[in-house]
Order: sequence, then structure tokens, then C-alpha cells
Amino acid sequence: MWDRIKHKFEKFPARMGVARKIVELGLRVGPNGKIYCGDVEISDVALARGTGVDRRSIRSTVEVIMEDPELASIFANIFPAGALLKNVASDLGFGVVEVEAQAGTPGILAKATQLISQENISIRQAHAGDPELEENPKLTIITEKPVKGEMIQKFLDIPGVKRVSIY
Repeated sequence: MWDRIKHKFEKFPARMGVARKIVELGLRVGPNGKIYCGDVEISDVALARGTGVDRRSIRSTVEVIMEDPELASIFANIFPAGALLKNVASDLGFGVVEVEAQAGTPGILAKATQLISQENISIRQAHAGDPELEENPKLTIITEKPVKGEMIQKFLDIPGVKRVSIY
């Protein structure tokens, strides 16, 4: 997806940053040119502050999006993925497995979840970072209960896995 988007903004780094932040946060651009998180309108000023640009960069990015039918369609249909429970997992008695892997290696999610299920632990959430949007994308799996530390080696044995954290 990002390859289809980035060429429209590559000559304008501020606009590229805004477009990236919109996608990263799961924001969408409505047909009225306003930016939303779900059905909550996000002000240009708030997004500008969060992106480190001025308000005009937000507006010019939205104008480029609205003028291009393909971009308008993509950005009109982005929705937030929901709250990732990683930061509150320990408070809730859940476990977290974070896997950093070689981008583009197939089967990592399947093999990681299989290892967890073999321990008779259910999964509450799984979130895989997008390698085109993140420098070091991670697979984050929230489990019903903590996974034992001795499982680290089993995760590291999955082809393409570079690093594993369990907490």
C-alpha cells in the first residue's frame, strides 16, 4: 500500500510525514476534507502538533489526497485498529510476546501463535507492525496469561526471527 501512496508525496517531506502519521494512527480523511479517528474529528492543529509540522502542511496534504481519486479512496477507508493492550498487559494479568523479525519472512505469525497454543495459552490480541511504515516492525502478541521465559529459544528458532522479548 505504501508504495502506491509515497510517490505522491516524496518531493514534499512534510506532507510525506503527515501522510505517514495519518496511516500510522489509523486516521481517515472524510469526503469533506476533515480528518477523523473513527467518527471523532481531529483538528488540523492537533495533528500538526503531533506530526511536528505546521497546520498548512496538514491542509496541503489533505488537498493532495482529495484531488487524487486513488488516494482519496485509500485514505477514506482507513480505520483505527483498536487499543493495543501491551502497556497495560501486566496490570490485567496478561502476557506479552514481542518478536522482531526479518521483514517479508512468511509464517512468523502462524508459527509464533502455534507455539503459544501448544502451551495451552489463548491469545487476546496480535498486532504486526508494517515494515514499510516502521524501521523495526514488531509482532506483538498479548496472551491470556504470561508465557514462560524458557519459550524464548523456541521463538528464536522460527526462521527469520531476530529478537524476542517476553514479559
